[in-house]
Amino acid sequence: MIADIWLRLLVTGLFLLSAAQCVYALAKAREDRTWRDQTSRALHLVMAVAMLVMAWPAGMSVPNRPPLVFFLLAAGWFAVVLVLRAGHRVADGYHAVMMLAMAWMYAVMDGQVLPGQCAGTAAEAPQQASSMPSMPGMDMSGTATHSGPMGGCGQPSAWVDAVNWTLTALFGVAALWWAIRYFAVRQERPDAPARAWFAVACQAMAAAGMAIMFGVMV
Repeated sequence: MIADIWLRLLVTGLFLLSAAQCVYALAKAREDRTWRDQTSRALHLVMAVAMLVMAWPAGMSVPNRPPLVFFLLAAGWFAVVLVLRAGHRVADGYHAVMMLAMAWMYAVMDGQVLPGQCAGTAAEAPQQASSMPSMPGMDMSGTATHSGPMGGCGQPSAWVDAVNWTLTALFGVAALWWAIRYFAVRQERPDAPARAWFAVACQAMAAAGMAIMFGVMV
């Protein structure tokens, strides 16, 4: 979870609005929306809820590996959609990267999936099991057992931190791009329905929330 309460509330608000937009889009889908569109929305809804939960203490009791696998499959879904659907490949590619980043986040928090996270020999494992991967902005208290959902050990290697920094920057730029896109839509299409503006705004919120979450991990 995020240690700073105000930052935690900010992230909660960002992903709560993002989840609300997904629910609205699923419920109010027009007739021209296909099951492929609805599946993609459902995956984004799950992602928003997962990030919201991750920011709070309750998120520390959620096992890491099942959602890791889920978001890898979700990334695969968007990769397939990218290949099959023309005209939205940049957006589909971005969504695939977002789902892959979710899987990466769970892998980092697990502490045992990525190479270099668990240093030392097997004989040292019992002593290392009590220490979580060091993530300055994340509060890892209450998850000290090696067999628990967050059972990591040792310190994250430099390459893990490098990927986290890269993802922080990537989603920070994405948040800025979506924010600019939001104002562009409002200016270029003043007659566009409010749901179109809200959808773009929520993309900016989700990207900002992702940037914050990765930022507190480094």
